[in-house]
Amino acid sequence: MAEKPLPPNGPSTVTVKGRAVRLRTIGIGILAILAIWFIAANTGSVSIRLWIPTVTLPLWVVLTVTLLVGLVIGWFLARRRAKR
Repeated sequence: MAEKPLPPNGPSTVTVKGRAVRLRTIGIGILAILAIWFIAANTGSVSIRLWIPTVTLPLWVVLTVTLLVGLVIGWFLARRRAKR
């Protein structure tokens, strides 16, 4: 009796509507939805003290900017790691 060859080690996937979707993609999608919900739920104004001026902004703007800065930093770190 012939044995079936093992599939190559690759990223974990799940089949959704006939398409293979990586678990990483699903996790990122869930985190994105939670981040958008959290930002939308926090609409009050906050005062932020920069080095000299103090500015008053809606909290959703501050959270969005923080999220975008974090994404850019993560993207640069991932590129740097991939080059090694």
